[in-house]
Amino acid sequence: MDTENRLVVARGRGGCGEMDERSQKIHFSSYKIMLKNPVCKLYRFPTSDNKWMRIREQMSESILSFHIPKELISLHIKEDLCRNQELKELGELSPHWDNLRKNVLTHCDQMVNMYQDILTELSKETGSSFKSSSSKGEKTLEFVPVNLHLQRMHVHSPHLKDALYDVITVGAPAAHFQGFKNGGLRKLLHRFEMERRNTGYQFIYYSPENTAKAKEVLSNINQLQPLIATHADLLLNSASQHSPDSLKNSLKMLSEKTELFVHAFKDQLVRSALLALYTARPGGVLKKPPSPKNSTEESCPQDPPPPMRRQDSIPHHSDYDEEEWDRVWANVGKSLNCIIAMVDKLIERDGGSEGGGDGSQDGEEDPSLVDSIITRPREDWYEQLYPLILTLKDCMGEVVNRAKQSLTFVLLQELAYSLPQCLMLTLRRDIVFSQALAGLVCGFIIKLHTSLHDPGFLQQLHTVGLIVQYEGLLSTYSDEIGMLEDMAVGISDLKKVAFKIIEAKSNDVLPVITGRREHYVVEVKLPARMFEALPLQIKEGQLLHVHPVLFNVGINEQQTLAERFGDVSLQESINQENFELLKEYYTIFMEKMPPDYISHFQEQNDLKGLLENLHQNIQAKKRKNVEIMWLAATICRKLNGIRFTCCKSAKDRTSMSVTLEQCSILRDEHQLHKDFFIRALDCMRSRQTQGALSESDDPETGCLTDNKPTSRHFYPVALLLVSSHLLVVWLILSLALLLAKYQ
Repeated sequence: MDTENRLVVARGRGGCGEMDERSQKIHFSSYKIMLKNPVCKLYRFPTSDNKWMRIREQMSESILSFHIPKELISLHIKEDLCRNQELKELGELSPHWDNLRKNVLTHCDQMVNMYQDILTELSKETGSSFKSSSSKGEKTLEFVPVNLHLQRMHVHSPHLKDALYDVITVGAPAAHFQGFKNGGLRKLLHRFEMERRNTGYQFIYYSPENTAKAKEVLSNINQLQPLIATHADLLLNSASQHSPDSLKNSLKMLSEKTELFVHAFKDQLVRSALLALYTARPGGVLKKPPSPKNSTEESCPQDPPPPMRRQDSIPHHSDYDEEEWDRVWANVGKSLNCIIAMVDKLIERDGGSEGGGDGSQDGEEDPSLVDSIITRPREDWYEQLYPLILTLKDCMGEVVNRAKQSLTFVLLQELAYSLPQCLMLTLRRDIVFSQALAGLVCGFIIKLHTSLHDPGFLQQLHTVGLIVQYEGLLSTYSDEIGMLEDMAVGISDLKKVAFKIIEAKSNDVLPVITGRREHYVVEVKLPARMFEALPLQIKEGQLLHVHPVLFNVGINEQQTLAERFGDVSLQESINQENFELLKEYYTIFMEKMPPDYISHFQEQNDLKGLLENLHQNIQAKKRKNVEIMWLAATICRKLNGIRFTCCKSAKDRTSMSVTLEQCSILRDEHQLHKDFFIRALDCMRSRQTQGALSESDDPETGCLTDNKPTSRHFYPVALLLVSSHLLVVWLILSLALLLAKYQ
């Protein structure tokens, strides 16, 4: 895609903000860091009182188009290698389960190799910083978003302060190489789950919620175990220094982390998984494979047995001691209580006035163990605490070993059913999510840089998070149905993402991604001067959340076919679901933001009325109702949100939509002369780099200078968003004018 073509790829606006001189410097620094290859256009348009406004458009590619996918793929490889190792460490299994494990490991190793090959190929890409639409079907670029650009409109108005309008334009996140013959993720995931639920004896069925819970607990174990070991060593170090204050602080941190560790296992899922794993060991044979109870349900032994094809309660096994897990699990808490009691007595005997049990747990310490050790010399704190710390680590290691094996067995069940299909769905979801995340990170960083000196925005950021509104222009016909299904799941998965702002310690300010598939944290680096301007909550590492919503309205000729002969229920359900999410965010916003901010906010914005109007338009089920797009975008801007516009390739439909909205903003917010709305629209849609009105033009007569576009067949193309029949008329008229011109 050449420069001239890219001028009409991404046009538009998003969040609006006023800029002072310092903010402009920050804005330019963000461009230098995250953006490249800027393309600019300048305009002058008359206002309603015959004055002039100046507009500067700048479109840039984002280096995050490739950086984020590479970060994400590396994270997936690390996660999958860890899972494969845990599967190998499950221990001895009966022949049936052992064969399943070997089969799963074979396929998982192939998947890891595929991810490593893709990462290698992406690392070789050194040319363009974005993926053109012609490359959207290439396998090696599957994880890269299509045509990701930032478009900025800077308006200098004689009536208002300078204002910025940003929009991220990107192709709809979708797995183009995988194809859409069988639909997209929304349909495929639902079908896969229904088939798993109704399958017989080859594996144990765990609901998606239980599988996600198992992944969460495993992640918590891997994070907390080394933290507890570190704090235990710090406690011993404080003991060796004979420092009461340091000893109490170290004990407090150890207690807090150990409590989190213990609470991570307060779930019925762990118990059922332990029993299921026990039955899968050699000799642990049951007549029917066990299925887990929901973690919120209680055991009901008196209930009648279910049908033979499905088992919904944990079967009893005569050789299995269910209370053994309780004893192992409780020993961690008891060991901590012994340490707390020991520290209290050591400090008390040393003359300390306060106990050190700030984070003590419920339960009683073992007095015999403590008294037997306290008889040693009081000055030898290290030797008196060391046996207790060693016991805590041993107990914790036993819990971790059992829990990790049982929960890994839960994950084995998810993979055991329909192996190729399961892994291909995971691959497809990773691809779509990678494309969506690259755009989100780009939008978040730009929004942060441009709003860094807005206290209201920063307070909103750490109090309720940011709304991220996606405007979809896909039709509900043919392959674009699958694209819309992919896009809906990919954008919904962005709820799993949280941002954390940290201070940059070097010149490398590119974002870093940590976490796992169910929970990602994007670390955004800011230079020290910018970082110091942030609120204390953000500087202390509070996670910042985003609330993605998607509203889709098909506008092309294929949508006309879908509305007349097909089915538009997918679009209707997506719009209705996301309206509820937007309404929920608005409710949280009004509840949690400070009263003085809310009162000022309500004076400036009639959001309640806009939400009601949006709801009415969604319920109306009107054909090609572009009012939905305008209302959703307006609400997003008023809520300081991040704006996205997407179609299949982020070219024709995207540029038509955002230029129309951009001119509407100039008319409604900056008093663009009503007689020049269409001319401004035509000017922005032309391929001329100097298609603007000059100061010598007369707004009253409407004369244009030589700066006008050479192509005069750009008639009110905005009407094309309303009816595809006008598209045919426009094409015929344009062709006739071109033929007349060259005859």
